[in-house]
Amino acid sequence: MFGLILAIAAFVGTHFLLSHPLRAPIVARVGERGFLGVYSLVAIATLGWAAHVYTRLPEQPLLWPVGDGLWAVASILMLFASILFVGSLIGNPALPDPAAASRPAPEPRGVFAITRHPMMWSFALWAVVHILVLPMPAQMVLAGGILILALVGSALQDVKKRRLQPDRWPDWQTRTSHLPFAALVSGKLAWSAARLRPHDWAGGILVWLVATWAHIPLAGWAAGIWRWLV
Repeated sequence: MFGLILAIAAFVGTHFLLSHPLRAPIVARVGERGFLGVYSLVAIATLGWAAHVYTRLPEQPLLWPVGDGLWAVASILMLFASILFVGSLIGNPALPDPAAASRPAPEPRGVFAITRHPMMWSFALWAVVHILVLPMPAQMVLAGGILILALVGSALQDVKKRRLQPDRWPDWQTRTSHLPFAALVSGKLAWSAARLRPHDWAGGILVWLVATWAHIPLAGWAAGIWRWLV
């Protein structure tokens, strides 16, 4: 367990270091593409280290019973996470774009009306779901690291984007919310703005079905609706 904690700390810590204090000096030395290469290699190495340690741990008892009711809640949350993830891939102002600073912030629509960080929240929900249905200490360390990375990382991303895009990102922040549905509940955005685009829900459902089915050959147990169909 100590090895897993160390590996997850390295995975999360290097993400924060490379994304913020170390980014500028590395980019100055090796360029943007070189930085992305370093960032990717470090992420793969540290996540691979964590996965290797995790798979070698002995089986651990569950900390609470997991029945069909909890599985149903987790499955719905994972579907929502899949929709957020797929929706975040198109029209996301947070994704790298050298020309973004010269354009006005877009109107919040679809998943971006729900939260301005749909990708990060999809990772956070993934972590919560895996803790709910696999409540073992090792899983809590692994998923907990992802949860911290997603939520703290998105908050730090707001700080960085305000600095890099002072004429664009503050406007995007004032018209959206970090917490899902907060901008809609507060009246900042009309609920009609959250109408999902076709690729949001269609792609999200497809990813959810494929990813949950993949648990059968990869993990040896069924997830999502496959728990009841297989």
